[in-house]
This record gives sequence, C-alpha cells and structure tokens, in this order.
Amino acid sequence: MRRWAPRTHLAGLIAFAVAACARGERVPVRGGVAVTDDAGRRVTLAAPARRIVSLLPSFTEILFAIGAGDRLVGRTTWCDYPPAALAVPSVGDAMPPSVEAVAARRPDLVVLYRSGPNVTAAEQLERLGIPTVLLDLNLLEELGAATRRLGTLTGRQVPAESLAAAVDRVVSQPPAPSTQSLAFIVWDNPPIVIGAGSYLDRLAALVGARNVFHDVGSPSAQVSIETIAARDPDFLAVLSDSALPPAYASRPEWRVVRAVRDRRFLFLPGQLFGRPGPRAADAIREFRQRLEAAAR
Repeated sequence: MRRWAPRTHLAGLIAFAVAACARGERVPVRGGVAVTDDAGRRVTLAAPARRIVSLLPSFTEILFAIGAGDRLVGRTTWCDYPPAALAVPSVGDAMPPSVEAVAARRPDLVVLYRSGPNVTAAEQLERLGIPTVLLDLNLLEELGAATRRLGTLTGRQVPAESLAAAVDRVVSQPPAPSTQSLAFIVWDNPPIVIGAGSYLDRLAALVGARNVFHDVGSPSAQVSIETIAARDPDFLAVLSDSALPPAYASRPEWRVVRAVRDRRFLFLPGQLFGRPGPRAADAIREFRQRLEAAAR
C-alpha cells in the first residue's frame, strides 16, 4: 500500500468509504464515529460510547467479548452472561423497555433489538437526547454485522473485527449431513415452533439435525399439535436447563406426537442456546454432543 501513488491511495479510500456505507459499517467522522443501523438510521457519536445500556443478552455478550463490558451501565434482567454482566445494574426485562429506567442510567448509547416496541422506545430516548442504535439479530448470519457496528460505536474495531471474522467462519460452514429430525418447541399452549428465520434453525443444520419446520420462513410460528405429529420429528428440542420432561409431556393431547410418547426430548441449556452470540461455536459443539448422546 505504501508504494501506491497518492492519487491511487485516495481513490481506494473513497471506494472503501462508499462500500462501508452500503454495508452499514464504520465511516470516519471528524471527532467521532458513525454507523447506519438496521432501521436505516445514521447513528453518529461525538466520541466512542462510554456509558452503554444493552437491551438484549446477545448485545451484552458481544460488548463483553470485544472488551467493552466495562462501558455497560445498564442491562436487562435476562443479560446473565458472562458472569460479570450480573454486576451491571438492571433496567428491567425490556419487554418493552422502560424509557425512564434506561434514561436514569445516563447512557450515551442504548443498544436495542429492532422490533416495534423498541423502535418506539428508541424514538422516545432520542427525544431525550440519548443516542440509540437498532440492530437485527435473528440469524447467525447477522452476528458479524452487529459485532462490527458495536465495535465501531465503542472504538473497539480491532477486537470486534477479529470476533466477527471468527463468527463468520463458523456460520459459513456447509450444513452437516442430516441424520436426525427435530422440532423446536418454545411454547406449548398454543404450540409455537422455530422456523427458518431463527438462528436455531441454522444451528440445527450445522450439526446434522433437520428442522421439520424449516419451511416456515419466520423465526417462529404457531402450529397445531396435530401438525407436529404429522411431521413426526425424531426429537423435540426444548430450551431448558433441566433434564426433566416439559409439563406438556404429561397432557393427553400431546400423546399423538411420537417423540412425546417415546420421551425423545433434546434439552438445550437456555443460557447458551437462548440467544445468538459470540459462543456460536460452543453452541454447535454442545448441540452435536447432546444430539449424538440422545440418538444412541
């Protein structure tokens, strides 16, 4: 690069800036940093954020992983990893977020998952002069972009790029040959299952488990017990830290599902599998081990 002529070097920088804008990444800002978030808003900070409120466990994990955990001044009650996160004051369960509780932490950045209630909360916080960033994070493929944006906003671009690249490598792996089928049951009355729009669907594919509701494009969907029975998964995957069968397993109407009758449950610890995050590689290893053990 040092051998480039100055004009060529300048043209390269301009091209890089244009491409970065298109990807929502960092573009140099005089005296500060800026990104374009997943709501299409330009988020500009006069300096890297020093007092951050994170309103999603995934974002909290990312911030700690890139070395910005000490900037957190507020988290949700669900932000329980890493253990150091528990020392950060809670602002509630964030469903929807309490604008008053968040503002009381005097943040210079609030990180929110892009959803209807959170968009409204972001607007209210912006009116109070508190910068916000709205990020999508349903898919594993969105982890890298979210990590890079948070790295920019905290001035931790180098560790953020390293983490994002590692996650991208995990996500880009081809699906493993399918050996078992499963359905993720995240609620039982009415039954709600996971579809292709969720990171859990991709995790399953990477370990060779076919999600029988992969044809559902959304992250989750309500279905009937009869539909679950008709698709006849080998296992029902349950996000739970317990190895006890879920309560619905004892209800007569669920007996039409073969996996319920045969007690074929795959228990996935909620703290690791309940969110997409920097521990994706760990989740894949744990998923594979549990699936292989359950299939014996």
